[in-house]
Amino acid sequence: MDVLYFAWVRERIGEPREHVETGARTVRELVEELRGREDRYAAAFADLDALRVAVDQELADFDAPLKNVREVAFFPPMTGG
Repeated sequence: MDVLYFAWVRERIGEPREHVETGARTVRELVEELRGREDRYAAAFADLDALRVAVDQELADFDAPLKNVREVAFFPPMTGG
């Protein structure tokens, strides 16, 4: 699946997107896999309360299933202006 990173998440990881082969069943399990990769991922996913997630371009929560998902995006909460 494609994993996309936006705003400061992208800055901490150092890439805007990547293709990930995973056995994760939920977004939360995917996050745990990513955290275990390197320190930059651990820093980006240190506080899940500071992150939002979209699964196939629909807002979701971290317990959302990943079966047949093509894209997961991580980004900070949006603010109005």
